[in-house]
Amino acid sequence: MAAGYAEILRAPHAMRLLTGTLVGRLPNATAAIAIVLFIRDEGGSYSLAGALAAVYGVANAIGQPLLGRLVDLRGQPKVQLPAAVLSALAMTLFACVGTDTPVWAYTAVAASGLFTPPLEGGLRALWPNVLPREEQVHTAYAMDAIAQEVMFTVGPLLVTVCVSLWSAQAALVVLNVIGVLGALSVVLSRPSRAWRSAPREAHWLGALRSPGLLALLAAFLFIGLALGSITVAGVSYADGNGGDAVYGWMMAALGLGALVGGSVYGARQWSGTPEKRLRLLVALLALFYLPLTLMPGPVAMVALTAVAGVFLAPSLACAFIVVDRHAPRGTVTEAFSWLVTTFTVGASAGTAVAGPVVEWGGTRWGFAVPAATGALALLVLLATGRVLRAPRTSGPGEAASENDPNRAVEPRFSSVDRA
Repeated sequence: MAAGYAEILRAPHAMRLLTGTLVGRLPNATAAIAIVLFIRDEGGSYSLAGALAAVYGVANAIGQPLLGRLVDLRGQPKVQLPAAVLSALAMTLFACVGTDTPVWAYTAVAASGLFTPPLEGGLRALWPNVLPREEQVHTAYAMDAIAQEVMFTVGPLLVTVCVSLWSAQAALVVLNVIGVLGALSVVLSRPSRAWRSAPREAHWLGALRSPGLLALLAAFLFIGLALGSITVAGVSYADGNGGDAVYGWMMAALGLGALVGGSVYGARQWSGTPEKRLRLLVALLALFYLPLTLMPGPVAMVALTAVAGVFLAPSLACAFIVVDRHAPRGTVTEAFSWLVTTFTVGASAGTAVAGPVVEWGGTRWGFAVPAATGALALLVLLATGRVLRAPRTSGPGEAASENDPNRAVEPRFSSVDRA
């Protein structure tokens, strides 16, 4: 297992790109947690914290595909670094104004989400230029998902450490400064500066003209909702069972479980189509969210949270391959950004939904939300099996500059599929 990942990391620039993207995404990955803790310190309610996190997520949802399309058109350095700086400045403004002036608070949070750089999509667009073989690219997608879980493991602990050492306000500022440094490392690398998207057909829908991509995005909206709802339900549980330390360990355990699952998943080559495999992974993901409603003591709860995360990274890694297979040519960064966007919208909606659910029905009902929404994600994948079947491949001899398996200008569907 280690040898396969080591081979990827030994490739020129791979370690720098992976680490820079990981660090650059830290503010986005911890935004919901940091906002919830900041609002709580300010004396606000769970509903207010959820609403602000939802505003951040919606703005992020708008910005990611738009910035992703700009990256496809203009290149990475001209878009990624300015966006990272603007996002950090907006979140710093939010940390300074707090909730005393609600208009400024909502505006600053929205601006921070809007200008979050599409580093995830950018990295996945770079892998085929950095790695020579297709199977290495697929392994890199799994390693990418694993690395994100390292961030989700360390991120909550880093937030709680910053809060305990300084304050929730300082945590918001420090995390965003770190994020800018990560983005800077990526855009100064040679692959990022040299990368150019393949020629694309002008179309106002861009990557969204692919039916398979739309089906995948619908499913991952619900998976994101499940993950976001755990964030708020976890805070509610921790308030009665040990406070911030327990909450930090729960969120870290969620990421640790995903890290273990992703490591095992990415260590081997899988037979069959990724579309079918994704349905099984999502079914298992939904199933293992159910035990969270038992709400045992803190130690057992941390263990259950770790188990609940096992199938998250494999589901994401498999989804990356599905996006790669269904994205129209010349839209690779935008397509991956849409997946990030949809997942973020779902997570933000999850925080917004779980806040009132926890206040009205209690913590147990808050933990019921991820199990229910995971089941809905599976239903979407089952209902859209026709459009998610393996895309058509092209004849030999065609070439392109990005990870487009059949080098088609249009999505890989027949005219019947389009109809």
